[in-house]
Amino acid sequence: MSEPRAFSATVSAIVQDGTLVVTIDNPPVNATSADVRSGLQQALAHAEQNADVTAVVLTSAGRTFIGGADIKEFGKPAVEPTLPAVIEMIEALSKPVVAALNGAALGGGLEVALACHHRIASPTAQVGLPEVKLGIVPGAGGTQRLPRLIGIPAALDLIASGRLVKAGEALALGVIDAVAEGDLVDAAIAAASGLVGRPLRRTGPLTVAAADPAEIEKTAAKILAKARGQKAPAEAVRLVTSASRPLQDGLADERSTFLALRDSDEAKALRHVFFAEREASKVDGLDGVKPRPVTTIGICGLGLMGSGIAVAALGAGYSVIGLDQTEDAADKGRERILGLLQRNLATGRLDQAGFDAQASRLSVTASDADLEPCDLVIEAVFDDLAVKTNLFRRLDAVIRPDAILATNTSYLNPDEIAAATAHPERVLGLHFFSPAHVMRLLEVVRCAATAPDVLATGLAVAKALRKLAVVTGVTEGFIGNRIFSAYRREAEFLLEDGALPHEIDAALEDYGFPMGLFAVYDMAGLEIAWARRKRQAATRDPSERYVEIADRLCEAGRLGQKSGRGWYAYPDGKRTVDPQVTAIIEACRAEKGIAPRSFSVAEIEQRLLKAMADEGSALLAEGIAARPGDIDLVMINGYGFPAHKGGPMFAKG
Repeated sequence: MSEPRAFSATVSAIVQDGTLVVTIDNPPVNATSADVRSGLQQALAHAEQNADVTAVVLTSAGRTFIGGADIKEFGKPAVEPTLPAVIEMIEALSKPVVAALNGAALGGGLEVALACHHRIASPTAQVGLPEVKLGIVPGAGGTQRLPRLIGIPAALDLIASGRLVKAGEALALGVIDAVAEGDLVDAAIAAASGLVGRPLRRTGPLTVAAADPAEIEKTAAKILAKARGQKAPAEAVRLVTSASRPLQDGLADERSTFLALRDSDEAKALRHVFFAEREASKVDGLDGVKPRPVTTIGICGLGLMGSGIAVAALGAGYSVIGLDQTEDAADKGRERILGLLQRNLATGRLDQAGFDAQASRLSVTASDADLEPCDLVIEAVFDDLAVKTNLFRRLDAVIRPDAILATNTSYLNPDEIAAATAHPERVLGLHFFSPAHVMRLLEVVRCAATAPDVLATGLAVAKALRKLAVVTGVTEGFIGNRIFSAYRREAEFLLEDGALPHEIDAALEDYGFPMGLFAVYDMAGLEIAWARRKRQAATRDPSERYVEIADRLCEAGRLGQKSGRGWYAYPDGKRTVDPQVTAIIEACRAEKGIAPRSFSVAEIEQRLLKAMADEGSALLAEGIAARPGDIDLVMINGYGFPAHKGGPMFAKG
């Protein structure tokens, strides 16, 4: 074994049994920065020119092979060598090059691996080309080499969706050639030695396997329908489906497309979202603060929300004790939770061993005292202040003084709930979004008295639950529901001013929302918001504009899809515009003497965006939200705001 040799600050190598083992060490994710590219170029040149080197193994330090390009370089002048140049050098090398994937090979990382002559991975490795999630396409051969390895339909699925696949699936697809059960580098060296002197399988010259055009068209149509007007998935489809042409033609087309998309508004918006997620984890006052240990979570209220939280907690490895008012209600809650786990089992998200393990960590009770072992208790009971404060007083009597209490309230003041307890410093808000085991967003509410380590614990639990945690201060509705309320009000003002529900919904869907606002209301049901409006009626400022249209619908029994009528009618379950709703709207306008006018799609979009952004600015001014990006993340992950538009704060410019 030779002495280690540095080819750049981030790339070093050592000769072992005639194989040059090249290691990338560019934490945190070994991104293909200019220094990495330069080091690889020099290492490859050394291998080509040195007679003592018979083969090359490419691997990386840490738990990631290569996590992708260095996004910080986007928008800056190109620095030679480019990644495509390095990749072409790998593929053209006269000596075998084996990729040893010690962890995730994503984006440019997988493109590097695709150019190697053999790919071997650790059992925990993942591969993928997730560039579409950043508004771009692979730019170093991914759309051309992957179809040559696994065929157009499978490549379409991976590239246009951006999904990641684990080592087992990657092997089955043909993305990798082997999974190492023992030492990865030793296995890669052995594989490289076996290739010496034999014809090398270079990916670029391979012929793309013939595929059923109908299958390709079906896959492409499905992808484009989900893309909802985004450019990157459409361009990915175009590039992959044309991969049968000469390689150099495809590579040139891919590169020019990549560069054009990289500078697009769509890509800028998605990069904003990417960096916003990184920033969201940085919370003032928590530097050096250690979270409290949590192994057992109590959940009070085992309805739909509580059951969803329980499934998320079980999936994260926690033990769960569920509490409900009666033994019968607790048993029904247990069955509901197990039913959700069964669904995960049926869909393959969970195997039988995983199901059994999670079920074994679940217990339910109707006795407060059984929550004594809990490190964290989350309430998911009816959103009523008296109900929640009474529950927290009861919990004070049975849980340990160091255990944490979390309220899942959507609109109530958690400071008032905390003030009713013996230890308000251990109370925080954990506002889940329904269904809690599916929705990624979690608003973590810092109450006035919340201790720093309690907040840190909330964030640690959120991470374990695989949630995107956004810290918010205390205000009615927190970040998301407060902005949503402003958005809803403006939509109702538009109704009075002359727009119709289907026109507003069409404008929102045109902008990129998966569903229009009024269609969402009908799906969720109108009665809960109606009950809340009736509770607030006595304290409502009479000088503020108030739209009665939704109340009139509810009074007429139009409560949404479940009643067959809401903002729309649902004959045979199909949403249709209802003239009766139009008549109600026109009557309400007439009562106020409002002369309706027509609105363009652009006007509707701009009024709604302005309402969201203005409320977001108020939240920032009040210190409720820490940064504009936090607001954008909440609206994207909790309310369907299109990620490729960057969120309301980004979109306002």
